[in-house]
Amino acid sequence: MKAQYYAQRAGAGLIIAEATGISQEGSGWPSAPGIWSDEQVAAWQPVTRAVHDAGGRIILQLWHMGRIVHPDFLGGAAPVSSSATTAPGNAHTNVGKQPYAQARALRLDEIPRVVADYVHAAQNAMRAGFDGVQVHAANGYLIDQFLRDNSNFRTDAYGGPIANRIRLLGEVTQAVADTVGADRTSVRLSPNGDTQGCDDSNPVALFTAAAAALNDIGIGFLELREQKDFGGFGTTDVPRVSPDIRRVFAGSLVLNQEYDRARADADLASGLADAISFGRPFISNPDLALRLRNGAALTPDNYKTWYSPGSEGYVDYPVLAAT
Repeated sequence: MKAQYYAQRAGAGLIIAEATGISQEGSGWPSAPGIWSDEQVAAWQPVTRAVHDAGGRIILQLWHMGRIVHPDFLGGAAPVSSSATTAPGNAHTNVGKQPYAQARALRLDEIPRVVADYVHAAQNAMRAGFDGVQVHAANGYLIDQFLRDNSNFRTDAYGGPIANRIRLLGEVTQAVADTVGADRTSVRLSPNGDTQGCDDSNPVALFTAAAAALNDIGIGFLELREQKDFGGFGTTDVPRVSPDIRRVFAGSLVLNQEYDRARADADLASGLADAISFGRPFISNPDLALRLRNGAALTPDNYKTWYSPGSEGYVDYPVLAAT
């Protein structure tokens, strides 16, 4: 079904595949995919082949959830993070929702192993046939937990000043770029206020510094999740940081979150964005690019089928009739 789902959406300029665990330590969502084993590489190969056969391109999003991983996924062990903190709310587990557990701070001698996990996952993604990778550094997951000053209380080289808090992001991105090529490496950031309990007292300074460091690495593109919220996942009506990032990031800048055709056209025409990425609208509109191009109505998605097993709500949405 996964191959069919992504092949149906091959008309996108580029597919960023779903968040995919780089290691067992970093994977904490029921039935979420991974990319750390040979078996997972083999399972992804029919997916990339189907997209390529349909004329599309697809990259894999590399994901370490950090403190968002519940101990149930770790044999009872504590999750890891920048510091010994606890995410707000409840985790989704195989036996229902459970309160998040306190994470333990990654030791200095463990950080090279985490960087190596990203590199290994990137290598596996290329073996699986992906056209590139994206480092998921957004939405309150591990790298974001290092970036923000309300979740990172370290006093070593990875905490305190902004230059230290962006260090892990830079090391991971540079190592991945050295492995698969900077032009096949992208990063996702979320400079949009509180996200799963992660926030920062000076987001403009933080995220412009992060973007400047990524600019120096020369990544293929930077994607920003910004502004509006859906389902309590982040803060609403926060100031946009993308104009500040645009001034320091010379590469391709992709904006994401709650876009429609008119707002996308406006940000492209102004030069603020080089491209716009769409998430939820693509769930229920496999031919979204064609619909936007033609001004056709969009099919609403069925929230109740999100993350559910089976084909309903994934590969059964209609496409425009041929003319």
